[in-house]
Amino acid sequence: MKRRRLPSLSALRAFEAAARHESAKQAALELSVTATAISHQVRGLETALGMTLFVRKPRQLELTPRGRELQQVLESSFDAISHAIERLSDVPERQTVTLTTTPVVAVRWLLPWIYRLRESHPDIDLRIHATHEPVSLDDLTADMAIRHGDGHWPGLIAEKLFDTTLIPACGPGLVQRLGEDVAAYPLIHFRPQGVVISPMDWPGYQKKAGMSELNTGAGLAFSDENHAIAAAVGGQGVVLMNRQLIEDELADGRLVQPFGPELEDRAFFLAYPENRRHDPTLSAVKTWVMAVSQQATS
Repeated sequence: MKRRRLPSLSALRAFEAAARHESAKQAALELSVTATAISHQVRGLETALGMTLFVRKPRQLELTPRGRELQQVLESSFDAISHAIERLSDVPERQTVTLTTTPVVAVRWLLPWIYRLRESHPDIDLRIHATHEPVSLDDLTADMAIRHGDGHWPGLIAEKLFDTTLIPACGPGLVQRLGEDVAAYPLIHFRPQGVVISPMDWPGYQKKAGMSELNTGAGLAFSDENHAIAAAVGGQGVVLMNRQLIEDELADGRLVQPFGPELEDRAFFLAYPENRRHDPTLSAVKTWVMAVSQQATS
């Protein structure tokens, strides 16, 4: 790599200022040094370069031809550096927000709309933390959460996103084969690990619905809702799922409701710490999540 042969940058800066003002005194005022310091820097530069840069007159510095050539190069170079620094300083500082939620909400509800957050706030880097386990909103693990529950979490503001209902759902082929024989339908269970509030399961559904036909002790079991839904679409059984999370499959017929009833379930909330109520970055992400909520439930 070729090494640059450059004299002292301080001397070059002192010379450029003195040449532009044609005065060591004015250059000293600009650079917050003494006129004597400017004169020493310039003389040291002339010695290092082996050339005279100024013709010194009683109250004025007059550039020599070589001095003029060097002054033009330095002025252009310092201007380019200044403009580059201004341009880089105008780049907004990037902000990172970690949003924690369940895998099914992350995959089915958030991911399709992340491009809107990027378009409206390109300076925000969103990190999605997908888990069924409760996560502390302490700036270390996560900043915000989409939670399923009653909306009462100490120290947190919880803003409702949408209400949910639970329905049984399966592939249409299963309905064609089994018809109205409810007891014949194999069940698919969703059993997440590490949750504080467990979702309604098949035994709870059967009790609340006043049914007795279902064999709630048998069937496939998954710890991830996405896998349970995929198994239902694949004809492996009936899954008990929030209607709002399987709207696409219901709309295009990949899933149907083989029997009822449809039951009310807990709502989804966006939660964040009370002491960050006015955080502008969190407010931007909140606005995006609310917009996604309206889009998903419209």
